[in-house]
Amino acid sequence: MDKLLEIVGDISGWLWGYPIILLLAGTGLYLTFLLGFFQFRYPVYIFKQTFGSIFKKPKGKGTVTPLQALTSALASTIGAANIVGVPAAIMFGGPGAVFWMWVIAFIGMAIKFSESVLAIKYREKNEDGEYVGGPMYYMTKGLNMKWLGVIFAFALMIELIPSIMVQGNAVAAAVIETFMIDGLYTGIAVAIIVSLVVFGGIQRIGKVTEIFVPFMALIYVGAALVVLFMNLGKLPEVLELIFTYAFQPMSAIGGFAGAAIGEIIRWGFARGLYSNEAGLGTAPIAHAAATTDHPFRQGFWAIIGIVVDTLIVCTATAFVVLSSGVWTREGAMEDPSALTAAAFTQYFGSFGGILVAVSQVFFFISTIIVVVFYGSKMAEFLFGSFAGKAIKVVYFAAIVLGSVGAAKTIWQFLDLALAMILIPNILAVLHLSKEVKQLKNEFFTSEKYYLKDIKKEDNAA
Repeated sequence: MDKLLEIVGDISGWLWGYPIILLLAGTGLYLTFLLGFFQFRYPVYIFKQTFGSIFKKPKGKGTVTPLQALTSALASTIGAANIVGVPAAIMFGGPGAVFWMWVIAFIGMAIKFSESVLAIKYREKNEDGEYVGGPMYYMTKGLNMKWLGVIFAFALMIELIPSIMVQGNAVAAAVIETFMIDGLYTGIAVAIIVSLVVFGGIQRIGKVTEIFVPFMALIYVGAALVVLFMNLGKLPEVLELIFTYAFQPMSAIGGFAGAAIGEIIRWGFARGLYSNEAGLGTAPIAHAAATTDHPFRQGFWAIIGIVVDTLIVCTATAFVVLSSGVWTREGAMEDPSALTAAAFTQYFGSFGGILVAVSQVFFFISTIIVVVFYGSKMAEFLFGSFAGKAIKVVYFAAIVLGSVGAAKTIWQFLDLALAMILIPNILAVLHLSKEVKQLKNEFFTSEKYYLKDIKKEDNAA
């Protein structure tokens, strides 16, 4: 068994190194060219159509508001990667990795946008009258490859069991470390909280995440902004570190072992992509339920998801870690995941450690809520409405089992299962990319959409 786990670990490590990073980066560049660099050309318009329309009644059909769809998707992506993943990227790739994290965020926007647009185009209503969609639907209806949709749905449904165990274990570990509460009790409490939300369907999830996600992100980013103002004089120094060492190797400093240019780019790309889940096909499941009059309009909200997750939350972590200097301390390389807590503790004392632990708990629970919903949609697609409800019970059990450290051996298979989800989704998006371009042309040339919005703005001015 140990030999098998070692082989699986080696395969996963290789796959999630350069092969998948190059696949995602290449796909993002291709889609960016195909769609005419729209994420760079229309940033003001995109912000007006998203954050600028929060208090307006959404147009079109759907089950939840565009904002609720976004916060549901964000609940899944904002998590451990933002708090403990960013310092790991800095320790293995140096400060320059942050620059490449930003670059891949802009490129990844084209992927996340495209998969969300396709999810809206090929969505349908389920037995409960809710709009459902995602990769399994555009594989089935867009590519006429139901077998590929079945593979995607089954792989994601199964992969979420160990994934939820990992999240459950992480919540329990954070609570034990900070509040000394037994992991079993934490697991049961989390399972109850999650069940109260997810059994209400996407509408209840949307209402909860609409409040929960902005609240938890504002607390964490707000604390980072306090650190920024406390260290405003260090901002030029931090930016110089990021931009200088994005293009040249960095030698060892204290606890930092140094990094070659290839590793700098690799770790920056990896952190950006793993954090915002561009290409994984999960966020489109949430966006498919949004009320919208055109698939392209909801795609803008998917772009905002990357802005919040990677450009704001991950950057906040990077600044705190770099400005504090904890990344250069002796022994920093031994436990990069602890650096964010160490940095906040340096500025806020013991409260800083508690702040990070509580943020992690909030992030982990919100992630569990949404991935349980994702898994139930997979079961529903494969076996019908009842199966969608039944699989939730399995996931609740996984939370409790994970909180007591059960089934750690199967965690080795997690990355391999994720690759089985990501690769079919990327292939489907590439095959259907011309349809995304057609929708783009329709949106930007029609008097019903972009031209109408621009005229309204001109008249208002």
